[in-house]
Amino acid sequence: MRVLMFGWEFPPHIAGGLGTACYGMTRGLARNGVDVTFVMPRASGDEDQRFVHVVNASDIDAVYSNVDGGLDDLMDKISFIRIDSNIVPYITPEEYREYHDEFVKSGRKVWETHDIWSQRYTFSGKYGANLMEEVARYAIVAAQVARELEGQFDVIHAHDWLTYYAGIAAKRVSGKPLVVHMHATEYDRSGENINTQTYAIERAGMEAADKVIAVSNLTRRIVIERYGIPADKVVTVHNAVRFAEGADSTPEERGVKDKIVTFLGRITYQKGPDYFVEAAAKVLKRVPNVRFVMAGSGDMMNHVIRRVARLGIADRFHFTGFLRGEDVHKMFRLSDVYIMPSVSEPFGISPLEAMRSNVPVIISKQSGVAEVLDYAIKVDYWDVDAMADAIYGLITYPALSHMFAQKGLEEVTGLKWNNAATKIKDIYQEVIDKNQKN
Repeated sequence: MRVLMFGWEFPPHIAGGLGTACYGMTRGLARNGVDVTFVMPRASGDEDQRFVHVVNASDIDAVYSNVDGGLDDLMDKISFIRIDSNIVPYITPEEYREYHDEFVKSGRKVWETHDIWSQRYTFSGKYGANLMEEVARYAIVAAQVARELEGQFDVIHAHDWLTYYAGIAAKRVSGKPLVVHMHATEYDRSGENINTQTYAIERAGMEAADKVIAVSNLTRRIVIERYGIPADKVVTVHNAVRFAEGADSTPEERGVKDKIVTFLGRITYQKGPDYFVEAAAKVLKRVPNVRFVMAGSGDMMNHVIRRVARLGIADRFHFTGFLRGEDVHKMFRLSDVYIMPSVSEPFGISPLEAMRSNVPVIISKQSGVAEVLDYAIKVDYWDVDAMADAIYGLITYPALSHMFAQKGLEEVTGLKWNNAATKIKDIYQEVIDKNQKN
């Protein structure tokens, strides 16, 4: 079985959970006998290609013809606009700047003048100010990739809204079935104040797909209820976790005797960093020898720093900035407690990574990962008293902490990408069989 997969990032260069999930998934698929060609906007050349063939979209000469039946209406739907911060999907790695590309200054659109043209695009591959432009160009390149690989793949798999138009374009060119993966919805990122264009892309991708994979039952319900996608079309496949070969779970030596409680993720509304701060203040009133670490970056960073200062706990707080790779694992090994107080979390891989490092975890009941974990303390994201009590219990009672760490490690060890990949392969086979009958 051969899969043409469209993603946005791939280790070692990642900005969030999407790249981590894609890596684990492609490894699992390879071990299940699935050949994956993974297309991404900008490859660096140092990606691990032992289990997957990576295609750099920046190296593709895209040829667009308005006689490519079925693509014109798709192209008409795509507009190049300034991207607003509320629809950045995973992290804001740079300050947003006004959109000043040459085609905006000239007022032209890329596909409005010629019957046939060829263009090579250079993608940044980042979640920056011209993200929507890159999403649109990626669709054009996807159509070209599908042409060039004609007869070399059986199914198309597109990850999140960033690649949905690419998946649709590849499907229209090749006639192959399309599976789209919903890792996070616009409602997760923005609450009720959604960006309507992002919502429209998500809905268009899921309507065009033969099957939709949701990362949790929580996400599946949102897809069905908020987007109107038929329930029999949406399948839940929970994420899993893996550590790099030889990963060490031995606690790191540290220069302080204080307990360390860690938040690791984007410092945005979705992740609930403000609730973490309020709970920390309550804990510090009862136990002074605790340090709280906020590892990440995001649009709420300044707000959180100001709140920490107003609460008078700045000497107990550490802001590390965005961490990746081995620094993430080291941070887990330094921690006594990991907490993910997300307001809305489609899944959440970081608690699994913490548990693999023998760290007890506290997660919000509003997270998809809560569906698969028994040995994690679960609280409502808004209940800072319960959150503070949970932190207090884990740092004060060693037997309790040891039990959650030990049982958690045993539990998370069973959540393997190979098992998730088996389910995904079955979904592929279902849509391939159905497509061949039609």
